[in-house]
Amino acid sequence: MTNDIPWLNDDEQYMWRQWMGLNAELLAKLNRDMQTDAGLSNPDYQVLVVLTDSAEGRIRVSDLAASLQWERSRVSHHVARMEKRDLVSRLGCPDDGRGAFVRITEAGRAAIERAAPGHVRAVRHLVFDALTADEVAQLGEIFHRLRSRAGLSTE
Repeated sequence: MTNDIPWLNDDEQYMWRQWMGLNAELLAKLNRDMQTDAGLSNPDYQVLVVLTDSAEGRIRVSDLAASLQWERSRVSHHVARMEKRDLVSRLGCPDDGRGAFVRITEAGRAAIERAAPGHVRAVRHLVFDALTADEVAQLGEIFHRLRSRAGLSTE
């Protein structure tokens, strides 16, 4: 019965559509810019960020999938494409014959070092330069609360 549905009011609908459009268009723009500037896609960059954040420059495939919120099959396919470009390599896990590590290569490290400055400049220009420090703090609190409510990681 549709009478039981708490439909969005005009303000809520406007905000939701603005959010959905911003999310899609901003990620697409960042992806195009990174592709042009550094030859990396946003997913490539995400994988390389996780690997560079790891102390050893490597991570188990299952942990990479969890960190990126991707299915294991997506990680496997994407890592295979990145391996062909020598950005990452796979290593067997000595403790677990079925497990594997993904390791950043020197070429991968060089690629993220080239990409990071432009990416940060773009994010700063498109997002943070348009906001006050108070607005950044408010959005951080709002996103944290929404992620928590949805049962997502809040790190």
